[in-house]
Amino acid sequence: MSAVDMRVRIGSLELRTPVMTASGTFGSGREYAAFVDLSRLGALVTKGVSLHPWAGNDSPRIAETPSGMLNSIGLQNPGVEAFVANDLNWLATQDVPVIVNVVGHSVEEYAAVATRLDAEEMVSALEVNISCPNVDAGGMVFGTSCPAAAEVVRAVRASTGKTLIVKLSPNVTDIVEIARAVEAEGADAVSLINTLLGMAIDTRTFRPKLARGVGGLSGPAIRPVAVRMVWQVAAAVGIPVVGMGGITCAEDAAEFMLSGATAVAVGTANFMDPAATVRIADGLERFCAERGMTRVSGLIGAARQG
Repeated sequence: MSAVDMRVRIGSLELRTPVMTASGTFGSGREYAAFVDLSRLGALVTKGVSLHPWAGNDSPRIAETPSGMLNSIGLQNPGVEAFVANDLNWLATQDVPVIVNVVGHSVEEYAAVATRLDAEEMVSALEVNISCPNVDAGGMVFGTSCPAAAEVVRAVRASTGKTLIVKLSPNVTDIVEIARAVEAEGADAVSLINTLLGMAIDTRTFRPKLARGVGGLSGPAIRPVAVRMVWQVAAAVGIPVVGMGGITCAEDAAEFMLSGATAVAVGTANFMDPAATVRIADGLERFCAERGMTRVSGLIGAARQG
């Protein structure tokens, strides 16, 4: 057994390591199973799942940027029934907690997906995505207003007894007030940050590089913004924070935990290194051991204590 206790807790969910996947960057796990021992993850967070199939946005939907990438996928997915029949049945054969990212065009759609997934024992928790900048209805529309965010969380909370995580948008004036609003409506945790709204223009064609024009910026370029927001939110709420945004190595993960995150999610790094999650988890364990720490939870918020 490891000399470092790597377990952390989010709501009723105990994770064997703080390192999980970020929604939209790991499919539903099957796509990475040849590269990653899924049982070594803290949790697998799926791609966004909606009530009905979503086609996503037109191509091109990906553009590389300095120290990051822009995406405008648009939450393409086959809908909750197809997800349960195909992805969830496969995930039931894997030894990993499953957190399903829930999306919707309306409050009613969010609640309906939550109700459907509440019946599935394999689903350990729901991550309510009110922060995607790449859809015209739903997504970030709900995550930039306290009343709208509260309304979605209230409806989902009434639809499920599972651990409820709410994914927050950085594209707001004050992310703390949004975090407090969803906590008040029963969120068990918050995850942040989702992508920053960005744009790139091709100077050869004089056209935007993404068909939709704008997209979500992720990768190392956004990490300082994400760390700052985790620091602010962790100090303002009494529920766990899952930190994400440009994590590529163990030191990045530790930085988020030191700022107040209980767990972290690895996203864009998966596209560069399919085994990034387990590499970071192993590195975080070594990071603690080299400092004589017996529990990774000792990192949580330690920067605030000096």
